[in-house]
Amino acid sequence: MKKLIFAAVFIAVIAAGSPVFAQSIPPDRESEYYYINITLDKIFPYRAGYVVEYSRGILHNGRAYLPLEWFSAAAGRGEIITLPRGPAWPSMSVYYKEGEFSHVRLYVHRWVSHQTWGTIPQSVNLDGHFDNLEDLALTFR
Repeated sequence: MKKLIFAAVFIAVIAAGSPVFAQSIPPDRESEYYYINITLDKIFPYRAGYVVEYSRGILHNGRAYLPLEWFSAAAGRGEIITLPRGPAWPSMSVYYKEGEFSHVRLYVHRWVSHQTWGTIPQSVNLDGHFDNLEDLALTFR
């Protein structure tokens, strides 16, 4: 019985790796979009939008300013997706179409009491960072 199961698994593995069984996406069906997924360190709601601090690895940090207009249905350049309860860590997916910024998705916890949510003091003025933003350029320090 063990030999029969081993033989069946072996054949399945060989068949899955075989070019006869491989499927490829036809060139006319390839997406014109690509995305970059980044871990979020902190999300700060602000009256003009969201300030997000992100990282890629230990030493590469960045900050992005996402205007509230992007998250309205009319603009459609931003989307907030709430994460389920559990250990999932917030992230940001930035989508590009033909090399140009298209839209952004924030995957965040619903509860602002989560450690990834922060606050900006009311005395701090960041309005200038949100003026006339049309692009999201990712930078790492």
